[in-house]
Amino acid sequence: MAVRREEERTTVDRYPGRVRVNHWVTAISLILLAISGAALFHPALFFLSSLFGGGSNTRALHPWIGVVLLASFAILFVQMVRYNFWTKVDTQWMRQIGDVMSGREENLPEIGKYNGGQKIIFWLMTLLILVLFGTGIMIWYEYFGTSFTIDQQRLGHIVHALAAIAMLLVVIVHIYAAFYVRGTISAMTEGKVTGGWAFRHHRRWLRQEARKGVIDERQTPPRRHSVGPAE
Repeated sequence: MAVRREEERTTVDRYPGRVRVNHWVTAISLILLAISGAALFHPALFFLSSLFGGGSNTRALHPWIGVVLLASFAILFVQMVRYNFWTKVDTQWMRQIGDVMSGREENLPEIGKYNGGQKIIFWLMTLLILVLFGTGIMIWYEYFGTSFTIDQQRLGHIVHALAAIAMLLVVIVHIYAAFYVRGTISAMTEGKVTGGWAFRHHRRWLRQEARKGVIDERQTPPRRHSVGPAE
């Protein structure tokens, strides 16, 4: 990690390129799965299959996109899991969710690389992707059609649909939070954040990096980055 000055603004490296690439492969896979899945879910949405070249192509591509999602998220999981174990600080952060939503971060405990909300999103996505892939195998008729009974396949369809809806809600919350906290988007587009953003939202992480000797905490003043809709 490094700190640099850009036009008198201190920036801090947050994500290397390999993590950002994995994140966007995962994100694009989720979008394609949502569209193709919706086309296969209900006749009223079947018109979306035209984006994939028709119904047959959509049915063929959907599970393979799921394989790409599983692979990309598995790598992302390995890259991020060590920062996502739950601690007492996260419990305290969740208890003070009112302060979080009101932008009163001065009342909150110092946070590591991820806060309690981000950790919940991470583990929910991990669980849901496993459920989606497992049930997807059950209803992937081309390769596994004879491996499961009709009743098992019916149950697989129901659980797959419910997990997909839950995943959609989790992704919406994730995207909303990224825009709601100003200065967050640049972390995954440019790989860096301002020193003020890091000091305000993830101060413990910033201090941990400083103790490694690659950051001078005096270079990271608590510039204001409010919680609120992005401008």
